[in-house]
Amino acid sequence: MTADFLAVRGIRKSFGQIEVLHGVDLDLPAGTITALLGENGAGKSTFVRILAGDHMPDGGTISVDGAVASFRGVGDARAAGIRLIAQEIADAPTLSVAENILLGAWPTRAGLVDYRSMRELARQALEMLGTELPLEAKVASLRLGERQIIEIARSTIGASKCIIFDEATAALSDAEARKLFQLIRRLAGRGVAILYITHRLDEVFALADRVCVLRDGRVSLDSAAGDVTQDQVIEAMVGRAVAYARHAVPPSTDAPPVLKATGLGSASFSDVSFALRPGEILGVYGKVGSGVQELSSSLVGARAFDEGTLYVEGSPRHFRHPADAIAAGIGHLSADRAADGLLRTMTLAENLSAPSWGRLARRGFVNRRKLRQAYCRWHRTLHIKAAASGEQLITELSGGNQQKVLLGRWLEAGSKILVLSEPTRGVDVGARQEIYRVLAGLAAKGHAIVVATSDYEDITAVASRALVMVRGRMVAEIPYERISTEALTEAAGGGVHA
Repeated sequence: MTADFLAVRGIRKSFGQIEVLHGVDLDLPAGTITALLGENGAGKSTFVRILAGDHMPDGGTISVDGAVASFRGVGDARAAGIRLIAQEIADAPTLSVAENILLGAWPTRAGLVDYRSMRELARQALEMLGTELPLEAKVASLRLGERQIIEIARSTIGASKCIIFDEATAALSDAEARKLFQLIRRLAGRGVAILYITHRLDEVFALADRVCVLRDGRVSLDSAAGDVTQDQVIEAMVGRAVAYARHAVPPSTDAPPVLKATGLGSASFSDVSFALRPGEILGVYGKVGSGVQELSSSLVGARAFDEGTLYVEGSPRHFRHPADAIAAGIGHLSADRAADGLLRTMTLAENLSAPSWGRLARRGFVNRRKLRQAYCRWHRTLHIKAAASGEQLITELSGGNQQKVLLGRWLEAGSKILVLSEPTRGVDVGARQEIYRVLAGLAAKGHAIVVATSDYEDITAVASRALVMVRGRMVAEIPYERISTEALTEAAGGGVHA
């Protein structure tokens, strides 16, 4: 029988008067892969931050190799061999790839940094991942998926005995995800205990030996992966069976397009043409590197396009800044919610009303009462699970509810055209279905929506029509009646396989 590297018993944690973990037990045997699932707000992040030394538990014990341990900080957990690869990337953008991979552990010689050894160690770490990156390149110049690889490579430096992966494939291409799965299996084969946090159930059953589910701060399921079904896992997560439904309906083709692209091109994509009409949800599907996210950024002025024409309400437009797109009635959700969307030190009301501050101001000062009223207008409509006052900090909400607040931002601003990049990234099963229902409801009221995503479920759930991109080019247009996972993955060249 495999010995437990990490044994957790009765872990409790409160923030203020609210207890978020109510006595969690979990065993992480050496050489096994355990999937940890749960809805946003179930306590997963708090739990793994305790394991990583970021938080101190209020009760319970953590045993490492049979001995009770006490982590007073991240350094203690690292010394015990525990590494967390967090969902939100924590790198140093102005430093090189090699410097980031060895961050906190730069080799020295005669009191000076040994850059030759650093580059060699970084190269070896990337080689273990089965990938290559330019070691001298500044991290700020890399795309999100490449920065995620650097985080993963850093975790392999040193004597790691337990590695926690938090939504590790969210920003990876199919090829990168396959390499990650291979690496995780190799690490487990060498005796490393793996805790793998994901919302993707296909990844769980492709990778994990065991499945643990948290619901409302308690373990609701702990089982061998082969002994449970996907439906049982979902029910353990949400407390009920979840019915998957297709929310979109085919739009009327009579209305003139409100957003039209003809021959758009840039360094990342070429010859992209489409027309978006009121009441339509246009899915643009493609994996990392396909050009989908670069295209969506160009539609909202965050990235320039060099060729072609973009029409809004029939008029040619060339946005030089996102503010130009906002003024034209286009709202945008960025794929990187934490970096580009959230005003982290501000309340829900302040976040939701941010583009409308000028309209809601009085004599040059923001009117707090009007901000609260703006939040209340959308709190119930979007089913935001938070206090109706809007006074909470947005960082206190789960990812799905943060996304709803950001969506409300553009509805309050009166945007009739929405460009949504990876709208359900990091969002759990139940919240996904809520977001899909909201989007379908907005389309029914006449909003025109672009969903630019690498997640086939977003397309199959809400798209009225789907465009597929591969290596910067549109390779297929799939009508409503033919949209399916199989059609999308076939057009895109296949999906992630175990």
